[in-house]
Amino acid sequence: MSPASPPRVDPAAIRRTLRESGLRARHSLSQNFLVDVDVLEAILAEAAPRSGQNVLEIGPGLGFLTAGLLEAAASVTAVELDPGLAGFLRDRFVAALLPPGHGPGGPGSLRVIEGDALDQPLTRLLPQPYDVVANLPYHITSPILHRLLGELPRPGRLVLMVQREVAERIAAKPGGLSYLSVFVQYHATVRIVRRVPPTAFEPAPAVDSAVIVIEPFAEDDRLDPVVEDALWRLVQAAFRERRKMIHNVLARQLPLSGDAIAAALTVAGIDPDRRPQTLAVGEWIRLLEAIGPIGPDARGRRAPRDTKPSGAAQ
Repeated sequence: MSPASPPRVDPAAIRRTLRESGLRARHSLSQNFLVDVDVLEAILAEAAPRSGQNVLEIGPGLGFLTAGLLEAAASVTAVELDPGLAGFLRDRFVAALLPPGHGPGGPGSLRVIEGDALDQPLTRLLPQPYDVVANLPYHITSPILHRLLGELPRPGRLVLMVQREVAERIAAKPGGLSYLSVFVQYHATVRIVRRVPPTAFEPAPAVDSAVIVIEPFAEDDRLDPVVEDALWRLVQAAFRERRKMIHNVLARQLPLSGDAIAAALTVAGIDPDRRPQTLAVGEWIRLLEAIGPIGPDARGRRAPRDTKPSGAAQ
């Protein structure tokens, strides 16, 4: 197959391609392959790849999305964990393939990096400006977003297929926020493009999916790194007990007195009886400003988990 070949994305074609290539969908790697042409076209339409545009693709699988990006003459860097699929991509796109160890190439080129995306310096694999277009393995959605948004240089735009539950959590309004919601919405705007049923994949996952567009804010819209670190300590502390009243949660979770917490909430204009899941990003920033230096946190706890393994799309 060549990058310009019409994509064959239907369940029978996927099963046949896997069989003929000696491959299989591996549940241990959360592999589910997109077989819906309309969804594929919707992702490419949102991505709007341009000639020479640097694009990072995570979990390219059989390369149907890769083919669309290359057909638009994007410069694609694809990170694939499965050695069998990485080899398949090299064979399929041999005419566009860059040699091992080569940096990003010109228009219509493909660089395949074989390995775990979580072990890669994702934000430094491509020169700026670059975009991310990917059907993310669902069980790594949260850590991947933390890498791509929390480290420099950030991508200009992300068009992602993720688990529907996670998409709705990321794009949630105050009242349904989580730590992941606050983190992503601090860094970017989020838009759910379309919902995708399990029948759009082979094999079908047990959950619905969604295509989302994440557009990071300009760098000068962010807090000083030291202040930002304090913000995440505050938000993490609150979401350890997300359904409890914020005054009580912070008094238990931070090395500050209840009176100090109450005074800061008053200054920030936040009712002490509200729950952490109701506070918007701006309110967290106001609260941090009112609290001031938090001091060492002897608890040393980790951030709340926002995702759980449940299947993935490639």
